[in-house]
Amino acid sequence: MIKINNLSKTYSTGAFTVPALKGITLDIAPGEFVAITGASGSGKSTMMNLLGLLDRPSEGSYLLDGMDVSNLNDDDYARLRNRKIGFVFQAFNLLPRLTALKNVELSMLYAGTKHEERRKRALEVLTLLGLEDRLHHFPNELSGGQNQRVAIARALINNPAIILADEPTGALDSQTGLEIMSIFQELNRQGTTIVLVTHELNIARHSRRILRMADGLIINDEEIARPLDAHNEIQALREKGGRA
Repeated sequence: MIKINNLSKTYSTGAFTVPALKGITLDIAPGEFVAITGASGSGKSTMMNLLGLLDRPSEGSYLLDGMDVSNLNDDDYARLRNRKIGFVFQAFNLLPRLTALKNVELSMLYAGTKHEERRKRALEVLTLLGLEDRLHHFPNELSGGQNQRVAIARALINNPAIILADEPTGALDSQTGLEIMSIFQELNRQGTTIVLVTHELNIARHSRRILRMADGLIINDEEIARPLDAHNEIQALREKGGRA
């Protein structure tokens, strides 16, 4: 699904250059659930921006779902992003004047999908995520967890090859964060490839593979034999009668 070779990114600030990524080589197979962790400044956000075609590398090659993106122009980048990648962000990035339903439909509008198909697909995905009674609510009328579910629905709407999630639980309380991780784990069981950036190790351990970054390098690549099960953790909390 993702194949990068000797990927580097350097930023220039006046007379100085700052290396954010330093020659990373990495393969992520279809159906993997990978978490990228590291301290602030480690390069994980730069990595996410490059994987998501939000920025371009200074050096190296990147194959996304078998396509070499190295020589694509900005319009091709935008089309490929819309077709292949679903994004989930910490801040939700929903449009405040649109309802949950219309926020989710918007991605399909950009793809040129007809209104009837947009509405049908948006209803299906929002219902799948338990939001069938919140279709016509605006973001300020929803809880943080509900807004993140809308954001996940928006990420899924075009059947992307991969979901990129940047600190998706960072703005949520612990139990709501577990609920979001439970959704990601179920999507992954259904075959969705997920790459998640987080600074929280307990969140990362719900994935099946953890990449630890420092100083623009991957310093550890760990397969997780027994990922934490978010659904079981939620059930345990409910049995105790409290929230995390």
